[in-house]
Formats: sequence, structure tokens, C-alpha cells
Amino acid sequence: MSFKLLERFEGTFRGVPYYHRNSQLGNRIADLLFEDLYHLDPQSRFRNDVNKGRIVLNPKGVSPGLRARRGDGSLGPLIPGRFPRPFEGHSVPVGPTAEVDIGIEVKILAKAMIKQIDRVISDLCGQAHHFTTKSPDALTVGIVGLNVASSYTSYESERAYPTGTYGPHPAAEAPEAERRLRDSAERCFSEFLILPFKATNVTPYPFEWVNLDRTNDAYAAILSRLLRQYARQEDR
Repeated sequence: MSFKLLERFEGTFRGVPYYHRNSQLGNRIADLLFEDLYHLDPQSRFRNDVNKGRIVLNPKGVSPGLRARRGDGSLGPLIPGRFPRPFEGHSVPVGPTAEVDIGIEVKILAKAMIKQIDRVISDLCGQAHHFTTKSPDALTVGIVGLNVASSYTSYESERAYPTGTYGPHPAAEAPEAERRLRDSAERCFSEFLILPFKATNVTPYPFEWVNLDRTNDAYAAILSRLLRQYARQEDR
């Protein structure tokens, strides 16, 4: 079974250069969590609520009367009196939400992992807190892409910064980065997933999952649990 979120993540690197300062990449990946939830089980409570216009994707991540930082993706109950709007290429429509039922934050660690790991953990846990500020019962999802390639090149404008010359190679830092994510970030979320991959970010821009079957299974299990948790919360 294929999943749109994993396909989009792969497409962020395969055949194209990755620019880490593109702030929209996390949003584009995160939105597809809700597509995968929708398509996983045609009989799910989640899909039924989407089809009836009860819940929508909130592209702005803002709920009236609630002050909290938006995440990469959030979904919740449509504000009464408003109508869902189609979202091109998606099954889940968009609209303003009263609160958060499910929120997701996505981070990608491609290089210089240890240098930025404290900030990444702080951002992840801070966003999980903001989701639950909006709704104490919100289901929160953290996803972190972790590069384990033997080398990597990043770009700033026209300049290239290859590891080895500029900082450690990803493979040297990934184990410690994963340990710290597990120790400090995982506990902040209802569900937490690390996506190990290999990308060098040099032409022809190859991409490889470290273990695609394991990644698929871990992600599918999270989707299944989220559907069950969502149904239990809505039945209360």
C-alpha cells in the first residue's frame, strides 16, 4: 500500500535540489497525513465526518478566539455557519475550524543535525503544546525526516556547502540526533515517527529509504491508531 505523505516526502528530494529554507515544504508534506487517513479505511468515522462536512483541513491553522502558533497541518470541526471549500488535488476540504482534532508538525534533518537539534526539539514540543492549547484533547503527530547519507550538500543562493568540508557527514550525526529526538521530542506527541532516508542533494539528486517496508509499516500503524483514537474521542 502506498501513502501520499511518504510519496511527497520522497519527492522533496528525488530528482530535485532540496532547499532547507523553503518554509512551505513541511506544510505540503503535513497536509497529506489527512489524505492518508481519509483513504485508509472507507468505513472510518473520520472519513464519514469529512464526507458530511463536519471536519476540515485548516490551511491557516488559526481558530477564532484562540491564540496559538499554527503548525504545519491541522484539522478540526468546521465553524458553524461556514461551508467547506474544495482543496484541489485533495479529498479533504478546507475551512475555518473551531479547534484542533489532529495537528501535525514536520521537521527534516538533512545535515548539521547536532548543531540544530536543541532548536528542533524545542520547536517540535512547542508546537505540540500549541495544538493542545487550542484543544486539550487534540491528537498530535510529530514527523522527522532523518538523513543518514554518507555525504550531503546544502545550498545558500548560488553557493554549495558539502559536508566534510562544511561540517560532519549526515551518517556520522544521525545516530545521536535520533537518540536525542527519542529521549526529548517523542514524549511530546500522541504519535511520533522518524523517517530515515539517504539523500546527497547533488545531481541527479538520488533518494533512498533506509527500509521502505519498515517505514510503511510504522506509518500505517500510526494512521490506524489515529483513526481509532479519533473515533473514540468523537463517541464520548
